[in-house]
Amino acid sequence: MSTAGATADPLAALGALPGVADSVESVRKSVDRVYGHRIMRRRSNAITSEAALRGARGSAALAGADWALEEVRRRTDFSGDEEARTVGAALRLTAEAGQLLSIWRQSPLRVLARLHLVAAADKADQVGRPRQEGEPVDEPLVGLPLPRAAEAHGRLEGLAELIIAGGSAPALVTAAVVHGELLALRPFTSHNGLAARTAERIVLIGSGLDPKSVCPAEVGHAELGREAYLEALDGYVSGTPEGMAAWIAHCGRAVELGARESTAVCEALQRGAA
Repeated sequence: MSTAGATADPLAALGALPGVADSVESVRKSVDRVYGHRIMRRRSNAITSEAALRGARGSAALAGADWALEEVRRRTDFSGDEEARTVGAALRLTAEAGQLLSIWRQSPLRVLARLHLVAAADKADQVGRPRQEGEPVDEPLVGLPLPRAAEAHGRLEGLAELIIAGGSAPALVTAAVVHGELLALRPFTSHNGLAARTAERIVLIGSGLDPKSVCPAEVGHAELGREAYLEALDGYVSGTPEGMAAWIAHCGRAVELGARESTAVCEALQRGAA
């Protein structure tokens, strides 16, 4: 987050980057369209449940387990191979996200530790804590240089301080920075991508932008594709104004696509009720 410099509210400073305001406004309009749909007034719980399922499928796809939606919906046992365990972790994280909203603004590090515990419950000696120096990180789809553990710890604490302090930054900006920083740092020994996308979801819900969690950004990230995802992440890691703005715009587009997905679900439910 070097472009923010030493400003009192560095996240708000990122919101002032060229093009970011347009992304924020476009996301707001997309979210408003979903919430204004007549089906949302009667069946919002059904839309939330479907968005959670589709979001988990999208997050798992970016982690290398690109299953068809109906397979995710049908399956009950996720203890088999690595792909099955990845999908199961994504589903557990999505379910857990709504339970952590009240804790996030007071103790984001506690929430992140909980996310890792939920995702990687089978690795008891390494779960629920940031990695230590020398511990390997299992995150093969993110090929960026891995920061040393001490740097990761320091930056993670700095991110937590920004979240606790609050500020005037738009929800999209905060969500994008949380997501990007966790991917860049990979503070845990595994499941960093799944945790990063869940943290993005928590910010979008807790900020009030998407309080019912019906605009799954994970769906959009998967639809935009892994190559575009990693290219945008490179921009974030570069720390340049252009790179940071491109990452925020990418995250904004993902939210818009998630909103479009739920609008389609609303339309399908409306046709079924007609």
